[in-house]
Amino acid sequence: MDFTTYWQYSDTVTRTLFFLLIALSVASWVTGIIRILQSRKLAASVADDLSAQIHSKQASLVESDAASRRLVIEQTLLQHIGRYRFASERGLPILGTTAAIAPFIGLFGTVWGIFHALHNIGTTGQAGLGQVAGPVGEALIMTGLGIAVAIPAVVFYNLAVRINRRVMYHANDRAHDLLAQSSELASFKQAPAQNSAAQQATTATQAQLTKNANTDKQAVQSSEHYHKSAPSQL
Repeated sequence: MDFTTYWQYSDTVTRTLFFLLIALSVASWVTGIIRILQSRKLAASVADDLSAQIHSKQASLVESDAASRRLVIEQTLLQHIGRYRFASERGLPILGTTAAIAPFIGLFGTVWGIFHALHNIGTTGQAGLGQVAGPVGEALIMTGLGIAVAIPAVVFYNLAVRINRRVMYHANDRAHDLLAQSSELASFKQAPAQNSAAQQATTATQAQLTKNANTDKQAVQSSEHYHKSAPSQL
């Protein structure tokens, strides 16, 4: 099929739709390739980056208690995971929009091209099969172009979504590990304090028992002294 013949039967509307589909195709290819490369890079580094962020945050929480430390770490994890999700979804609206509207733009271009071709046929008065089949068939190029634009956009979109799910899996998995490590660290720090408190309580109890024993001993000695001095007074 000769493209110049199709271009001859097209008007301003058809040509505008044609260039619009070309622009959508270029945008979807560029966005799709960049999005996949960035998502793969993010999937490879999200776990280490999240660990580095939490470790730098823990340095400022040394003096905080266990409950405050856990709350701050949870909020920090949620904040960074939200940022990773936002970063991984950049460009997806372009791919989704292109995949959704490109076939309809092509279909509209085909309908408009058929109308324009039939109008020209009616104007010239030549209504033979050869005069109708050629322009109408060439107008169907717009439908094929719309489908050709939509298919790569759908493929890029699905690939990007699949990689982004892996990014979120790695981020959530590392977040659970960091929370568990934070709980273990809090328990480890609380254990010496509890042991010190227990030792202090034991020391205080022993001191009290010693004091009571000395008091009882003094009372016994005073009683014996009283009994010894009582006959001499009689």
